[in-house]
Amino acid sequence: MSGNMIVICAPSGTGKSTLLNRLKTDIPDLVWSVSCTTRPIRTGEVHGKDYFFIKPQTFEQQITDNEFIEWARVHSNYYGTSKRFVKEGLEKGWKMLFDLDVQGADAMKTIYGDDAQVIFIEPPSIEELEKRLMVRGTDSKEVIAERINNAKKELERKEKYDHLILNDDVDRAYQKLKNIVERILA
Repeated sequence: MSGNMIVICAPSGTGKSTLLNRLKTDIPDLVWSVSCTTRPIRTGEVHGKDYFFIKPQTFEQQITDNEFIEWARVHSNYYGTSKRFVKEGLEKGWKMLFDLDVQGADAMKTIYGDDAQVIFIEPPSIEELEKRLMVRGTDSKEVIAERINNAKKELERKEKYDHLILNDDVDRAYQKLKNIVERILA
């Protein structure tokens, strides 16, 4: 294996996408690991760039065929990381950037150990997280409640990862993220 694996993990609404977008702009050598999902495509997202959007039946067949490094059913949808996509990227020496939930991050650590560096981003508080999710306006109250409950469980495990960033100030959090990533890639 000659590539790098940087896994970003955070509860929904933590500001992860904002931080990742800045990181991808500032470090263009990073190759986005495009995950598969069964969730509906959101406005502005592109199939094959943001996610591979696939039907639940197709995803379930790929589970049966053992085509994922990790997969999970999260917020009533499937998400997974393609074994073939990652294997080919590592063989090509790509500096791969992953956006995974805690289950996905755990699977990456189990398979790749310290070769997969996991950076956990936490919100300033659960109250702030709920506020951010409400302002975002992309989810129903039921989905927001589910995301908050999941976030509480995820935050209990934050110390188990390689790096921890508190996103209470987006510029400060981003600088810390960029510094960590640059150290990993050095």
